[in-house]
Amino acid sequence: MKKNYGKIVLSAALLAALLSACGNAKKEESTAVSSEKTTEAVTEQESATEKTEETEKAEATELSSVKEETVYVSANYVKALLDSGKDVKILEASWGPLDVAKDYKKMHIPGAFHVNTDDIEEDKTWNFRSPEEIEKLLKNYGITKDTIVVTYGNTAEITADDRLATVLLWAGVENVKNLSGGIDAWVNAGYETETKVNEPVATKEDFGVKIPAHPEYILSIDEVKEKIKDDAKFKLVSIRSKDEFLGKTSGYSYIDRAGEPLGAVWGHDTDDGSYNNADGTVVDLAKLEEYLGESGLSLEKNDIAFYCGTGWRASVPFLIAHENGFKNAYLYDGGWFQWQMDPENKVQLGEPGSSDYKEVQVKDLSTDKAKK
Repeated sequence: MKKNYGKIVLSAALLAALLSACGNAKKEESTAVSSEKTTEAVTEQESATEKTEETEKAEATELSSVKEETVYVSANYVKALLDSGKDVKILEASWGPLDVAKDYKKMHIPGAFHVNTDDIEEDKTWNFRSPEEIEKLLKNYGITKDTIVVTYGNTAEITADDRLATVLLWAGVENVKNLSGGIDAWVNAGYETETKVNEPVATKEDFGVKIPAHPEYILSIDEVKEKIKDDAKFKLVSIRSKDEFLGKTSGYSYIDRAGEPLGAVWGHDTDDGSYNNADGTVVDLAKLEEYLGESGLSLEKNDIAFYCGTGWRASVPFLIAHENGFKNAYLYDGGWFQWQMDPENKVQLGEPGSSDYKEVQVKDLSTDKAKK
């Protein structure tokens, strides 16, 4: 019995030793796994920190590479601007109130507000609204002169957003950008959109400057006539279709007469994509100068007023010239619409220098040239 008891004690001791060894092994294994997981977590955290730092550096580089006076910017720049924490307002511009703004409702840049172009133009000549009306509108969107504002549109060719950008600069907003290529550029860059309707919050702050802060950007019809008479370097440049320029159509359903102000030259049209690169972004200064050169003009030697029918299309070359520092480039806001309202205004029809070219007055024009 003693002999068996001894064996039992010995067996128990061996079993205890084995269990202890297994327990230690499991503890060591568990400790090793825990240590490995901790190392992985630290590595992932460091990697995430590095990526965040890299992203912040890339965004800072993107922002610093663009001058304040630059208007046309990339989707990457706009994204970096939104991530910067600065006071930024994104405005989608198109015609019509919110209930008919189908493109905005379909998708827009997160946080963007819709702007109806009727709110920036009066309905008699489609010129800019009064300074008082523009100030009220901008403050309703929470905008002062110090707000960074980005405008964009829903197609590359429709220029409501360029028109809005011009109004903002004229008013006195100091940092105005336009997303070159519009919503397509944003989507193609891989950035998210939303469908939620955003309502702006009005500011009670003073706008910060008397509107317009830059009346010199815009020429009235009287100023245009004066420059035509007194400034040999001055030229009106039509940003309309070739058929509009030749007087074959007015280009608008609500304008019955066709033609161009006497002395105007053709500067190509935005509606046909002439002012867009293959990817939809806006062309550069070199392309604008190429178009002007076709008529023997240059921003270096001429004073130029761009115009179209009512000011939308002409905003594009104006902004290109503006962001490149040319102070001798203007927007003739009234365009052909206002010009053809005065029966005594002089008009040209046909290609200058051709056999079918003629000079008449508005009162001599037929009234069957509205766009069908």
